[in-house]
Amino acid sequence: MKVLLADDQALVRGALAALLDLEPDLHVVAEVSDGTEVVAAAVQHHADVALLDVEMPGMDGVAAAAALRAALPACRVLMVTTFGRPGYLRRALAAGASGFVVKDTPARQLADAVRRVHSGLRVVDPALAADSLAYGDSPLTERETDVLRAARGGGTVADIAKALALSEGTVRNHLSSAIGKTAARTRAEAVRVAVENGWLLGDP
Repeated sequence: MKVLLADDQALVRGALAALLDLEPDLHVVAEVSDGTEVVAAAVQHHADVALLDVEMPGMDGVAAAAALRAALPACRVLMVTTFGRPGYLRRALAAGASGFVVKDTPARQLADAVRRVHSGLRVVDPALAADSLAYGDSPLTERETDVLRAARGGGTVADIAKALALSEGTVRNHLSSAIGKTAARTRAEAVRVAVENGWLLGDP
């Protein structure tokens, strides 16, 4: 079966390609480093399975999965990530991904996961599935998420307000609400909690 790899880390991408190409029934036909390149490469090479990293430049893996499922429904999507965050799993499955595994999955298990999603089965890292059930969906509103995402860079309230075209008072209100919902004591801690749970996936 034809496999597409999408990961912005060249060493990781190369290692995954080498491991998968050792399997007699798997062939890596394309490698891309940017989420915006996924659909074109999959269509051009008629990929059967796409292994997508979650965090990539241009377009994150979840958005790329949704775009790929719309453009090439026959291509199955398996998310592969360093960060096993519960929020990522829920969003990936909602976007049409058939599986979600972490990058330290043994080579044989990863190859088996590719085969299983290709056959129409769903493959999810069991520990991540348990965490996802425990943590649930993000409690943050869309605007609170935007504000925390903008706060990741450590800018001032004025910087965040300018970036999001909001008033400083509105930004403070959203930050206060987000801090409460994440049971944090500070803005930085709220950002950390949201990042660890995969609630801030998207453009910074």
